[in-house]
Amino acid sequence: MSKPKVVVARKPPGPALRRLVEECDVWMWEEDCTMPRDLLLEKVRDAEGLYVMIFDRVDEELLNAAPRLKVVSTMAVGTDNIDLLACTARGIRVGYTPGVVTEATADLAMALILALSRRIVEAAQFVKSRQWKQWSPTIMISHDVFGKTLGIIGLGRIGQAIARRAQGFRMPILYHNRRPNPEAEKACGARYRSLDALLAESDIVVLSLPLTPETRHLIDEAALARMKPSAFLINVARGGIVDPRALYRALSTGQIRGAALDVTDPEPIPEDDPLLSLENCLIVPHVGTSTWETRAVMTEISVENLLRGLRGEPLLHCANPEVEGG
Repeated sequence: MSKPKVVVARKPPGPALRRLVEECDVWMWEEDCTMPRDLLLEKVRDAEGLYVMIFDRVDEELLNAAPRLKVVSTMAVGTDNIDLLACTARGIRVGYTPGVVTEATADLAMALILALSRRIVEAAQFVKSRQWKQWSPTIMISHDVFGKTLGIIGLGRIGQAIARRAQGFRMPILYHNRRPNPEAEKACGARYRSLDALLAESDIVVLSLPLTPETRHLIDEAALARMKPSAFLINVARGGIVDPRALYRALSTGQIRGAALDVTDPEPIPEDDPLLSLENCLIVPHVGTSTWETRAVMTEISVENLLRGLRGEPLLHCANPEVEGG
């Protein structure tokens, strides 16, 4: 019996890929960059399984080019690059990797809070550029994190993990969801606020919610105007949740004190983007889940989802469960 054909749009890290190669006829894009769109459309024509990353669009065009496709597996917790409705209409199951990214992303959120508040990157560059000539009581003076009010927009798995870390810094925790979550409130001592109230009361605002049509540019000019002039904005979710032009104006005019972004819109951020000119804007290249431990488990789950989908078995994590068993 011939093996099912699988297209891997970007080679993932970790040893789990060997299972896929053993059980399937695998064609894999070996370059460390996003697979060219025209090549992807060509290769999926007779594929039964597709393994993608966050920048590979799975839309009507691709699905029309892949009539034999049974399962799509993305190595991500977000599925905003995948047309779930179109996949569901075709009976194509979509696997994803929730849960496993939680702790690494929460670690990075706290790292960005600390780096921005304590000016860690600036201080390191100050030393490397040989500007440190003597100690001074005002040298690289920064701001406390301990005791500051933390506002979390999106108190899901990642938001709750960030809140647990913030408890160690004795930070009062506010949160905003579409609806209150009493269990999460009890678990991490968070208090529900409307979006406007959270923005107005928080010293540090962290975004940890999905990108949807409703949340695109949720943080716009009006939202930024509601924040304290002393406040910091941290985004470890998706770049499109923040209006980048509004953020530039808020940072450059002192409307808010600073921002730290693991994600941008577009991504990667263009070399001439004005945000890169600001000293009060810290940007890192979407590394929230980029630890060896997390990436290895993400690969394991993605491979297992793909193999189960090819065998007609329930996925470990299915983003469109209404087609499970179909």
